[in-house]
Amino acid sequence: MSKADYSSEKMDISSPRDKCHGVWFIFFMLGLGTLLPWNFFMTATVYFTSRLRDPSLVDPLANETTTDEPRSVLEAKFNNVMTLSAMLPLLLFTCLNSFLHTLVSQHLRVAGSLLIIMSVFIVTAVLVKIPLEPLPFFIVTMVKIVIINSFGAVLQGSLFGMAGTLPASYTTPIMSGQGLAGTFAAFAMICAIASGTELQDAAFGYFITACFVIFLSILSYILLPKLEFYRFYQDKNKKQTSDKETSVTLMGKEVLAESADQNKHQSVSMMTIFKKIWPLALSVCFTFSVTIGTFPAITADTKSTIANGGFWDQYFIPVSCFLLFNLCDWTGRSLTAVCMWPQRDSMLLHVLILGRIVFIPLFMLCNVQPRLQLPVFFHHDGIFIVFMILFAFSNGYLASLCMCYGPKNVLPHEAETAGAIMAFFLSLGLAVGAASSFIFRALV
Repeated sequence: MSKADYSSEKMDISSPRDKCHGVWFIFFMLGLGTLLPWNFFMTATVYFTSRLRDPSLVDPLANETTTDEPRSVLEAKFNNVMTLSAMLPLLLFTCLNSFLHTLVSQHLRVAGSLLIIMSVFIVTAVLVKIPLEPLPFFIVTMVKIVIINSFGAVLQGSLFGMAGTLPASYTTPIMSGQGLAGTFAAFAMICAIASGTELQDAAFGYFITACFVIFLSILSYILLPKLEFYRFYQDKNKKQTSDKETSVTLMGKEVLAESADQNKHQSVSMMTIFKKIWPLALSVCFTFSVTIGTFPAITADTKSTIANGGFWDQYFIPVSCFLLFNLCDWTGRSLTAVCMWPQRDSMLLHVLILGRIVFIPLFMLCNVQPRLQLPVFFHHDGIFIVFMILFAFSNGYLASLCMCYGPKNVLPHEAETAGAIMAFFLSLGLAVGAASSFIFRALV
Protein backbone atom coordinates (compact mmCIF):
# COMPACT_ATOMS: atom_id res chain seq x y z
CA MET A 1 0.00 0.00 0.00
CA SER A 2 1.24 3.47 -0.82
CA LYS A 3 2.25 5.74 2.02
CA ALA A 4 0.27 8.59 0.51
CA ASP A 5 -2.08 10.60 2.63
CA TYR A 6 -5.45 8.91 2.36
CA SER A 7 -7.37 11.46 4.35
CA SER A 8 -9.41 12.31 1.25
CA GLU A 9 -10.86 8.79 1.10
CA LYS A 10 -13.35 9.61 3.82
CA MET A 11 -15.59 12.60 4.02
CA ASP A 12 -13.79 15.64 5.38
CA ILE A 13 -15.27 16.29 8.84
CA SER A 14 -15.45 20.01 8.04
CA SER A 15 -17.27 19.50 4.74
CA PRO A 16 -20.95 20.35 4.29
CA ARG A 17 -23.48 17.60 3.67
CA ASP A 18 -24.29 16.46 0.16
CA LYS A 19 -27.91 17.58 0.51
CA CYS A 20 -30.36 15.10 -0.95
CA HIS A 21 -27.32 13.38 -2.53
CA GLY A 22 -27.45 16.06 -5.20
CA VAL A 23 -23.76 15.85 -6.21
CA TRP A 24 -23.96 12.04 -6.25
CA PHE A 25 -26.99 12.16 -8.54
CA ILE A 26 -25.38 14.73 -10.87
CA PHE A 27 -22.27 12.58 -11.26
CA PHE A 28 -24.59 9.66 -11.97
CA MET A 29 -26.32 11.67 -14.72
CA LEU A 30 -22.97 12.74 -16.18
CA GLY A 31 -21.79 9.13 -16.14
CA LEU A 32 -24.99 8.21 -17.95
CA GLY A 33 -24.36 10.92 -20.53
CA THR A 34 -20.79 9.74 -21.07
CA LEU A 35 -21.55 6.25 -22.39
CA LEU A 36 -25.16 6.66 -23.50
CA PRO A 37 -24.21 7.86 -27.03
CA TRP A 38 -21.91 4.91 -27.73
CA ASN A 39 -24.42 2.42 -26.30
CA PHE A 40 -27.25 3.84 -28.40
CA PHE A 41 -25.18 3.36 -31.55
CA MET A 42 -23.99 -0.10 -30.52
CA THR A 43 -27.46 -1.36 -29.55
CA ALA A 44 -29.03 -0.06 -32.78
CA THR A 45 -27.00 -2.44 -34.96
CA VAL A 46 -30.21 -3.98 -36.34
CA TYR A 47 -31.24 -0.59 -37.73
CA PHE A 48 -27.79 0.23 -39.11
CA THR A 49 -27.21 -3.16 -40.74
CA SER A 50 -30.71 -3.08 -42.26
CA ARG A 51 -29.69 0.06 -44.15
CA LEU A 52 -26.47 -1.61 -45.29
CA ARG A 53 -28.24 -4.65 -46.74
CA ASP A 54 -27.43 -5.56 -50.32
CA PRO A 55 -30.73 -5.64 -52.26
CA SER A 56 -29.46 -8.54 -54.35
CA LEU A 57 -29.36 -10.71 -51.20
CA VAL A 58 -33.00 -10.07 -50.33
CA ASP A 59 -35.62 -12.56 -51.39
CA PRO A 60 -38.20 -10.52 -53.37
CA LEU A 61 -40.97 -12.81 -52.07
CA ALA A 62 -40.01 -12.29 -48.41
CA ASN A 63 -39.83 -9.33 -46.06
CA GLU A 64 -36.33 -10.02 -44.85
CA THR A 65 -33.05 -11.57 -45.88
CA THR A 66 -33.08 -15.35 -45.73
CA THR A 67 -30.86 -16.73 -43.01
CA ASP A 68 -28.83 -19.02 -45.26
CA GLU A 69 -27.78 -16.28 -47.70
CA PRO A 70 -24.52 -14.38 -47.23
CA ARG A 71 -24.46 -10.86 -45.85
CA SER A 72 -22.96 -7.92 -47.74
CA VAL A 73 -19.41 -6.94 -46.87
CA LEU A 74 -20.53 -3.73 -45.16
CA GLU A 75 -23.17 -5.58 -43.19
CA ALA A 76 -20.80 -8.36 -42.10
CA LYS A 77 -18.01 -6.01 -40.98
CA PHE A 78 -20.19 -3.36 -39.38
CA ASN A 79 -19.74 -4.49 -35.75
CA ASN A 80 -15.96 -4.74 -36.02
CA VAL A 81 -15.46 -1.45 -37.87
CA MET A 82 -17.93 0.31 -35.59
CA THR A 83 -16.04 -0.84 -32.49
CA LEU A 84 -12.66 0.15 -33.93
CA SER A 85 -13.99 3.54 -35.10
CA ALA A 86 -15.20 4.14 -31.57
CA MET A 87 -12.24 2.95 -29.54
CA LEU A 88 -9.29 4.44 -31.43
CA PRO A 89 -10.57 8.06 -31.17
CA LEU A 90 -11.55 7.32 -27.57
CA LEU A 91 -7.95 6.33 -26.85
CA LEU A 92 -6.41 9.27 -28.72
CA PHE A 93 -8.60 11.94 -27.13
CA THR A 94 -8.33 10.42 -23.66
CA CYS A 95 -4.55 10.64 -24.06
CA LEU A 96 -4.80 14.26 -25.15
CA ASN A 97 -7.09 15.03 -22.24
CA SER A 98 -4.60 13.47 -19.80
CA PHE A 99 -1.89 15.92 -20.86
CA LEU A 100 -3.93 18.99 -21.82
CA HIS A 101 -6.61 19.07 -19.12
CA THR A 102 -4.74 21.92 -17.43
CA LEU A 103 -4.80 24.03 -20.62
CA VAL A 104 -8.52 23.86 -21.42
CA SER A 105 -11.09 24.85 -18.83
CA GLN A 106 -13.16 22.12 -17.24
CA HIS A 107 -16.38 23.90 -18.17
CA LEU A 108 -15.46 24.01 -21.86
CA ARG A 109 -14.39 20.36 -21.90
CA VAL A 110 -17.53 19.04 -20.22
CA ALA A 111 -20.29 21.34 -21.49
CA GLY A 112 -18.78 21.60 -24.98
CA SER A 113 -18.48 17.82 -25.34
CA LEU A 114 -22.08 17.25 -24.25
CA LEU A 115 -23.39 19.86 -26.69
CA ILE A 116 -21.47 18.38 -29.63
CA ILE A 117 -22.62 14.84 -28.79
CA MET A 118 -26.24 15.98 -28.59
CA SER A 119 -25.86 17.71 -31.98
CA VAL A 120 -24.60 14.47 -33.53
CA PHE A 121 -27.67 12.63 -32.24
CA ILE A 122 -29.97 15.27 -33.67
CA VAL A 123 -28.28 14.75 -37.06
CA THR A 124 -28.60 10.96 -36.63
CA ALA A 125 -32.34 11.27 -35.96
CA VAL A 126 -32.78 13.47 -39.04
CA LEU A 127 -30.83 11.04 -41.25
CA VAL A 128 -33.25 8.26 -40.30
CA LYS A 129 -35.74 9.96 -42.62
CA ILE A 130 -33.23 10.59 -45.44
CA PRO A 131 -32.52 7.68 -47.85
CA LEU A 132 -28.84 7.01 -48.55
CA GLU A 133 -26.98 4.34 -50.48
CA PRO A 134 -25.26 1.71 -48.27
CA LEU A 135 -21.68 2.97 -48.75
CA PRO A 136 -22.36 6.69 -48.04
CA PHE A 137 -24.54 5.68 -45.09
CA PHE A 138 -21.74 3.46 -43.75
CA ILE A 139 -19.18 6.28 -44.04
CA VAL A 140 -21.46 8.88 -42.45
CA THR A 141 -22.27 6.51 -39.58
CA MET A 142 -18.59 5.84 -38.88
CA VAL A 143 -17.81 9.57 -38.94
CA LYS A 144 -20.54 10.17 -36.37
CA ILE A 145 -19.18 7.35 -34.20
CA VAL A 146 -15.70 8.90 -34.36
CA ILE A 147 -17.08 12.29 -33.30
CA ILE A 148 -19.17 11.07 -30.36
CA ASN A 149 -16.36 8.90 -29.00
CA SER A 150 -13.73 11.62 -29.43
CA PHE A 151 -15.71 14.07 -27.36
CA GLY A 152 -16.96 11.27 -25.12
CA ALA A 153 -13.32 10.59 -24.24
CA VAL A 154 -12.76 14.22 -23.26
CA LEU A 155 -15.95 14.11 -21.21
CA GLN A 156 -15.02 10.84 -19.50
CA GLY A 157 -11.48 11.89 -18.65
CA SER A 158 -12.70 15.22 -17.28
CA LEU A 159 -15.39 13.52 -15.24
CA PHE A 160 -13.05 11.04 -13.56
CA GLY A 161 -10.67 13.91 -12.88
CA MET A 162 -13.46 15.88 -11.21
CA ALA A 163 -14.46 12.84 -9.13
CA GLY A 164 -10.84 12.34 -8.06
CA THR A 165 -11.03 15.55 -6.01
CA LEU A 166 -14.06 14.23 -4.08
CA PRO A 167 -14.31 11.34 -1.58
CA ALA A 168 -13.73 7.86 -3.05
CA SER A 169 -17.44 7.00 -3.12
CA TYR A 170 -18.08 9.64 -5.79
CA THR A 171 -16.39 7.59 -8.50
CA THR A 172 -19.10 4.96 -8.03
CA PRO A 173 -22.00 7.07 -9.44
CA ILE A 174 -19.98 7.68 -12.61
CA MET A 175 -19.38 3.95 -13.11
CA SER A 176 -22.98 3.18 -12.16
CA GLY A 177 -24.32 5.82 -14.57
CA GLN A 178 -22.16 4.41 -17.36
CA GLY A 179 -23.53 0.95 -16.60
CA LEU A 180 -27.11 2.21 -16.71
CA ALA A 181 -26.40 3.85 -20.07
CA GLY A 182 -26.16 0.46 -21.74
CA THR A 183 -29.19 -0.88 -19.89
CA PHE A 184 -31.24 2.16 -20.86
CA ALA A 185 -30.19 1.86 -24.53
CA ALA A 186 -30.97 -1.87 -24.68
CA PHE A 187 -34.35 -1.41 -22.99
CA ALA A 188 -35.22 1.45 -25.35
CA MET A 189 -34.39 -0.74 -28.35
CA ILE A 190 -36.52 -3.63 -27.04
CA CYS A 191 -39.42 -1.22 -26.56
CA ALA A 192 -38.93 0.03 -30.12
CA ILE A 193 -39.06 -3.54 -31.45
CA ALA A 194 -42.09 -4.39 -29.30
CA SER A 195 -43.98 -1.30 -30.50
CA GLY A 196 -44.54 -3.02 -33.82
CA THR A 197 -43.83 0.18 -35.76
CA GLU A 198 -41.68 0.35 -38.86
CA LEU A 199 -37.97 0.02 -38.12
CA GLN A 200 -37.15 3.55 -39.29
CA ASP A 201 -39.95 5.12 -37.22
CA ALA A 202 -38.78 3.19 -34.17
CA ALA A 203 -35.17 4.30 -34.79
CA PHE A 204 -36.23 7.94 -35.03
CA GLY A 205 -37.92 7.82 -31.62
CA TYR A 206 -34.94 5.88 -30.26
CA PHE A 207 -32.40 8.56 -31.20
CA ILE A 208 -34.66 11.43 -30.08
CA THR A 209 -34.80 9.74 -26.67
CA ALA A 210 -31.01 9.85 -26.52
CA CYS A 211 -31.05 13.59 -27.29
CA PHE A 212 -33.42 14.19 -24.38
CA VAL A 213 -31.26 12.26 -21.88
CA ILE A 214 -28.09 14.08 -22.96
CA PHE A 215 -29.96 17.38 -22.57
CA LEU A 216 -30.74 16.39 -18.97
CA SER A 217 -27.03 15.69 -18.43
CA ILE A 218 -26.20 19.21 -19.63
CA LEU A 219 -28.71 20.70 -17.19
CA SER A 220 -27.22 18.59 -14.39
CA TYR A 221 -23.72 19.88 -15.09
CA ILE A 222 -24.95 23.48 -15.09
CA LEU A 223 -26.43 22.88 -11.63
CA LEU A 224 -23.28 21.23 -10.18
CA PRO A 225 -21.24 24.38 -9.30
CA LYS A 226 -24.22 25.75 -7.41
CA LEU A 227 -24.07 22.94 -4.81
CA GLU A 228 -22.16 23.76 -1.63
CA PHE A 229 -20.73 20.26 -1.19
CA TYR A 230 -19.06 20.31 -4.62
CA ARG A 231 -17.77 23.86 -4.19
CA PHE A 232 -16.17 22.90 -0.85
CA TYR A 233 -13.99 20.18 -2.39
CA GLN A 234 -13.16 22.26 -5.46
CA ASP A 235 -12.00 25.14 -3.25
CA LYS A 236 -10.06 22.71 -1.07
CA ASN A 237 -8.28 21.24 -4.10
CA LYS A 238 -7.46 24.72 -5.47
CA LYS A 239 -6.06 25.75 -2.09
CA GLN A 240 -3.84 22.65 -1.89
CA THR A 241 -2.56 23.29 -5.41
CA SER A 242 -1.96 26.98 -4.70
CA ASP A 243 -0.14 26.24 -1.44
CA LYS A 244 2.08 23.75 -3.21
CA GLU A 245 2.98 26.18 -5.99
CA THR A 246 3.88 29.00 -3.60
CA SER A 247 5.71 26.90 -0.99
CA VAL A 248 9.06 27.00 -2.79
CA THR A 249 10.77 30.16 -1.56
CA LEU A 250 14.36 31.03 -0.89
CA MET A 251 15.09 33.28 2.16
CA GLY A 252 11.68 34.89 1.81
CA LYS A 253 12.10 35.52 -1.96
CA GLU A 254 10.24 33.71 -4.71
CA VAL A 255 12.30 31.54 -7.01
CA LEU A 256 12.87 33.37 -10.31
CA ALA A 257 12.62 30.21 -12.41
CA GLU A 258 9.24 29.26 -10.93
CA SER A 259 7.55 28.74 -14.28
CA ALA A 260 10.26 26.43 -15.60
CA ASP A 261 10.36 24.50 -12.33
CA GLN A 262 6.61 24.00 -12.43
CA ASN A 263 6.78 22.60 -15.95
CA LYS A 264 9.57 20.27 -14.92
CA HIS A 265 7.63 19.17 -11.83
CA GLN A 266 4.50 18.52 -13.91
CA SER A 267 6.49 16.23 -16.23
CA VAL A 268 8.02 14.34 -13.32
CA SER A 269 4.71 14.26 -11.46
CA MET A 270 2.90 12.43 -14.27
CA MET A 271 5.43 9.57 -14.16
CA THR A 272 5.55 9.63 -10.37
CA ILE A 273 1.79 9.30 -10.17
CA PHE A 274 1.77 6.50 -12.75
CA LYS A 275 4.30 4.53 -10.69
CA LYS A 276 1.87 4.60 -7.77
CA ILE A 277 -1.11 3.33 -9.74
CA TRP A 278 0.34 1.25 -12.59
CA PRO A 279 -0.99 -2.15 -11.38
CA LEU A 280 -4.52 -0.73 -11.21
CA ALA A 281 -4.12 1.10 -14.55
CA LEU A 282 -2.97 -2.07 -16.34
CA SER A 283 -5.71 -4.09 -14.65
CA VAL A 284 -8.51 -1.83 -15.88
CA CYS A 285 -6.89 -1.86 -19.33
CA PHE A 286 -6.87 -5.68 -19.41
CA THR A 287 -10.44 -5.86 -18.11
CA PHE A 288 -11.83 -3.84 -21.02
CA SER A 289 -9.52 -5.49 -23.57
CA VAL A 290 -11.19 -8.83 -22.82
CA THR A 291 -14.66 -7.29 -22.76
CA ILE A 292 -14.53 -5.32 -26.02
CA GLY A 293 -12.60 -8.12 -27.72
CA THR A 294 -15.73 -10.27 -27.50
CA PHE A 295 -18.63 -7.84 -26.98
CA PRO A 296 -20.34 -7.11 -29.33
CA ALA A 297 -18.21 -8.44 -32.22
CA ILE A 298 -18.68 -12.11 -31.20
CA THR A 299 -21.62 -12.08 -28.81
CA ALA A 300 -23.93 -10.13 -31.15
CA ASP A 301 -23.48 -12.81 -33.84
CA THR A 302 -24.63 -15.61 -31.53
CA LYS A 303 -27.84 -17.30 -32.71
CA SER A 304 -30.53 -18.92 -30.62
CA THR A 305 -30.71 -22.71 -30.91
CA ILE A 306 -34.19 -23.04 -29.38
CA ALA A 307 -36.15 -20.25 -31.10
CA ASN A 308 -36.65 -21.96 -34.50
CA GLY A 309 -37.57 -18.65 -36.10
CA GLY A 310 -40.23 -17.83 -33.52
CA PHE A 311 -40.82 -14.94 -31.12
CA TRP A 312 -37.59 -15.54 -29.15
CA ASP A 313 -35.47 -15.33 -32.29
CA GLN A 314 -36.29 -11.63 -32.70
CA TYR A 315 -35.52 -10.80 -29.08
CA PHE A 316 -32.59 -13.16 -28.37
CA ILE A 317 -29.75 -10.69 -29.08
CA PRO A 318 -31.48 -7.53 -27.73
CA VAL A 319 -32.34 -9.36 -24.48
CA SER A 320 -29.64 -12.02 -23.93
CA CYS A 321 -26.75 -10.01 -25.31
CA PHE A 322 -27.31 -6.27 -24.88
CA LEU A 323 -29.90 -5.95 -22.10
CA LEU A 324 -28.49 -8.78 -19.96
CA PHE A 325 -24.91 -7.56 -20.36
CA ASN A 326 -25.76 -4.02 -19.39
CA LEU A 327 -27.98 -4.99 -16.45
CA CYS A 328 -25.28 -7.24 -14.97
CA ASP A 329 -22.53 -4.74 -15.75
CA TRP A 330 -24.54 -2.00 -14.03
CA THR A 331 -25.15 -4.26 -11.04
CA GLY A 332 -21.42 -4.92 -10.74
CA ARG A 333 -20.52 -1.24 -10.98
CA SER A 334 -23.18 -0.25 -8.45
CA LEU A 335 -22.16 -2.94 -5.94
CA THR A 336 -18.94 -1.05 -5.22
CA ALA A 337 -21.05 1.55 -3.43
CA VAL A 338 -21.64 -0.96 -0.61
CA CYS A 339 -18.80 -3.47 -1.00
CA MET A 340 -15.20 -2.90 -2.09
CA TRP A 341 -13.53 -6.32 -1.99
CA PRO A 342 -10.77 -7.37 -2.64
CA GLN A 343 -8.76 -4.50 -1.15
CA ARG A 344 -6.57 -2.40 -3.43
CA ASP A 345 -3.32 -3.98 -2.19
CA SER A 346 -4.62 -7.53 -2.65
CA MET A 347 -3.19 -9.75 -5.38
CA LEU A 348 -6.58 -11.48 -5.59
CA LEU A 349 -7.98 -8.44 -7.42
CA HIS A 350 -5.45 -8.80 -10.23
CA VAL A 351 -5.81 -12.60 -10.34
CA LEU A 352 -9.59 -12.28 -10.82
CA ILE A 353 -9.05 -9.75 -13.60
CA LEU A 354 -6.54 -11.97 -15.41
CA GLY A 355 -8.91 -14.93 -15.03
CA ARG A 356 -11.52 -13.18 -17.20
CA ILE A 357 -9.54 -14.18 -20.29
CA VAL A 358 -11.36 -17.54 -20.13
CA PHE A 359 -14.50 -15.83 -21.47
CA ILE A 360 -12.90 -15.35 -24.90
CA PRO A 361 -12.81 -19.07 -25.84
CA LEU A 362 -16.10 -19.73 -24.01
CA PHE A 363 -18.02 -17.27 -26.20
CA MET A 364 -16.18 -18.38 -29.34
CA LEU A 365 -17.44 -21.94 -28.72
CA CYS A 366 -21.09 -20.80 -28.46
CA ASN A 367 -23.40 -20.81 -31.49
CA VAL A 368 -21.78 -17.83 -33.23
CA GLN A 369 -22.83 -17.66 -36.89
CA PRO A 370 -21.45 -17.65 -39.50
CA ARG A 371 -18.33 -19.57 -38.44
CA LEU A 372 -15.46 -21.19 -40.33
CA GLN A 373 -12.85 -22.51 -37.90
CA LEU A 374 -14.23 -23.79 -34.61
CA PRO A 375 -16.99 -26.26 -33.76
CA VAL A 376 -20.00 -25.26 -31.67
CA PHE A 377 -19.42 -26.74 -28.21
CA PHE A 378 -22.02 -24.85 -26.15
CA HIS A 379 -25.31 -25.20 -28.01
CA HIS A 380 -28.02 -24.25 -25.53
CA ASP A 381 -29.12 -20.63 -25.11
CA GLY A 382 -29.04 -21.07 -21.32
CA ILE A 383 -25.28 -21.67 -21.34
CA PHE A 384 -24.69 -18.49 -23.33
CA ILE A 385 -26.86 -16.57 -20.86
CA VAL A 386 -24.89 -17.90 -17.85
CA PHE A 387 -21.62 -16.91 -19.52
CA MET A 388 -23.03 -13.44 -20.24
CA ILE A 389 -24.12 -12.89 -16.63
CA LEU A 390 -20.68 -13.78 -15.22
CA PHE A 391 -18.86 -11.92 -18.00
CA ALA A 392 -20.83 -8.68 -17.54
CA PHE A 393 -20.95 -8.67 -13.74
CA SER A 394 -17.20 -9.27 -13.43
CA ASN A 395 -16.51 -6.49 -15.95
CA GLY A 396 -18.58 -3.92 -14.08
CA TYR A 397 -17.45 -4.84 -10.57
CA LEU A 398 -13.72 -5.31 -11.17
CA ALA A 399 -13.36 -2.29 -13.46
CA SER A 400 -15.22 -0.10 -10.97
CA LEU A 401 -12.95 -1.26 -8.15
CA CYS A 402 -9.87 -0.29 -10.15
CA MET A 403 -11.29 3.13 -11.06
CA CYS A 404 -12.21 3.82 -7.43
CA TYR A 405 -8.87 2.70 -6.02
CA GLY A 406 -6.65 4.50 -8.56
CA PRO A 407 -7.10 8.17 -7.47
CA LYS A 408 -6.91 7.12 -3.81
CA ASN A 409 -3.47 5.56 -4.21
CA VAL A 410 -1.89 9.01 -4.53
CA LEU A 411 -1.69 12.26 -2.59
CA PRO A 412 -4.88 14.35 -2.56
CA HIS A 413 -3.52 17.04 -4.90
CA GLU A 414 -2.49 14.30 -7.38
CA ALA A 415 -5.95 12.71 -7.49
CA GLU A 416 -7.24 14.58 -10.56
CA THR A 417 -4.20 13.60 -12.64
CA ALA A 418 -4.47 10.01 -11.39
CA GLY A 419 -8.13 9.95 -12.46
CA ALA A 420 -7.16 11.16 -15.94
CA ILE A 421 -4.44 8.49 -16.19
CA MET A 422 -6.89 5.77 -15.15
CA ALA A 423 -9.37 7.02 -17.77
CA PHE A 424 -6.60 6.83 -20.40
CA PHE A 425 -5.81 3.20 -19.57
CA LEU A 426 -9.51 2.37 -19.57
CA SER A 427 -9.67 3.78 -23.10
CA LEU A 428 -6.47 1.94 -24.05
CA GLY A 429 -8.15 -1.29 -23.02
CA LEU A 430 -11.16 -0.45 -25.18
CA ALA A 431 -8.92 0.24 -28.19
CA VAL A 432 -6.88 -2.95 -27.70
CA GLY A 433 -10.11 -4.92 -27.38
CA ALA A 434 -11.53 -3.35 -30.54
CA ALA A 435 -8.42 -4.28 -32.54
CA SER A 436 -8.39 -7.79 -31.04
CA SER A 437 -12.04 -8.34 -31.94
CA PHE A 438 -11.09 -8.70 -35.64
CA ILE A 439 -8.73 -11.57 -34.76
CA PHE A 440 -11.11 -13.27 -32.34
CA ARG A 441 -14.03 -13.08 -34.80
CA ALA A 442 -11.90 -14.45 -37.63
CA LEU A 443 -10.89 -17.44 -35.49
CA VAL A 444 -14.49 -18.52 -34.88
